[in-house]
Amino acid sequence: MGWIFLLLAGGCEIFYAAAIPRTDGFTKLWPSIFCAAFICLSMYLLSLATRTIPVGTAYAVWVGIGALGTAIYGITMLGEDRSMLRILCFFLILAGIVGLKLLSADEL
Repeated sequence: MGWIFLLLAGGCEIFYAAAIPRTDGFTKLWPSIFCAAFICLSMYLLSLATRTIPVGTAYAVWVGIGALGTAIYGITMLGEDRSMLRILCFFLILAGIVGLKLLSADEL
């Protein structure tokens, strides 16, 4: 179950990271509430994941999922840089996430 919680926590991180620009420095109420709700949910799910996954592994994977998902959102929805070197760096993050999962004794 830990890895399922971790994947969900990473998904929540993507939602709140994508919402941050819409908060306008947390001065807009509804985007700020949306963002804060997903921050709290992400932290809660991450805490559940650390019941069975070492905190260092869980945190690294959580950050990686959030970084990759937010980068994909930025590229596809916001027209951010699509350079090959940038994409290669994202694949390196993905390789790290997969490597940490493969080295983990916990099952999905």
